[in-house]
Amino acid sequence: MKLTKRQVAKCVTAVAGLGLVVAGTGTAQADPTGYRPLAGVGSDTTQGVMNAIAGKVTLNGQPVLGSYDAVGTPTINTKAAAACQGLNRPNGSGAGRTALLNELNKGNNCLDFSRSSSLNLAASTPGLTYVPFAVDGVTYAVSAGSALPLDLSIADLHAIYSCDPGYVGTGPNYDIHPMLPQAGSGTRSFWEATVGITEADVAAGKYPCVTDTKGGKKIEEHDGRVLDSASLVPFSIAQYIAQSSSTIADLRGTAQLGNINGVPSLLLNTSAAATRDVYNVIPTSKVATSPWSDAFVGSNSLVCQQTATIKQYGFGVNAACGDTTRTTG
Repeated sequence: MKLTKRQVAKCVTAVAGLGLVVAGTGTAQADPTGYRPLAGVGSDTTQGVMNAIAGKVTLNGQPVLGSYDAVGTPTINTKAAAACQGLNRPNGSGAGRTALLNELNKGNNCLDFSRSSSLNLAASTPGLTYVPFAVDGVTYAVSAGSALPLDLSIADLHAIYSCDPGYVGTGPNYDIHPMLPQAGSGTRSFWEATVGITEADVAAGKYPCVTDTKGGKKIEEHDGRVLDSASLVPFSIAQYIAQSSSTIADLRGTAQLGNINGVPSLLLNTSAAATRDVYNVIPTSKVATSPWSDAFVGSNSLVCQQTATIKQYGFGVNAACGDTTRTTG
């Protein structure tokens, strides 16, 4: 349902959101036991599915992938070498990519891939290949106690996230509180592109109604417990599906998914308005080198063979799984 400006704001109730749990307080899945040939970090969105795949695939009878959670202890140990002990834990696609580049530049082989829920082929991040392995959808979530509509158009969402006063009212007490996950999140950058705003403008304070904190803490992606009756936040459909089935930790709280342009969100629709490929990012120099080539490259790679696990975690199968044409720099 496409709304005219003030209709959206009038839908909001005055119920206050009380006793909410701040994102990032849940128990993270365990990091790998022991060291693996390929260590990876990054996206929270694909953390669960890649952890599961890492627990299933082997090369020459030995586990090959070590997937480290986005949230947990401040540091991780990825390899036996002293240089790979006590690495800062990267949280999000951007942070994972930066960590991978930093370790590659050091030449100490502490990180070998990163998980990413967004595509960034910037020349400032040279020598990387984004290898797709699944398809996700992103929509918005609202609290079950909210009167915000469960059907919005892209135009409505643009107006809300650009703080159009006809939709959100005027500060400091906005009628609607659009939220974003923490900076560096792939879901954040994808959602900004979807609703037609830029990270530069968000960082510059152009959209004062938009927040990425709750209770003074950064909002972790796909955690519905931050929502109150006047807020909305982007949410991975695959994450929502996997959380609802307890395949991964259920952090939805009272969150319910909204529909974009009238397309139902409770089932992943690879033709929906806001779908995205999700990736494992590897050094371009390693595309033809084992074990990177065995694990990630080509439709018959170890990761691409795990279609049942990919579906179990709420994602769609990607027809381009294993493709290596998306390179940076």
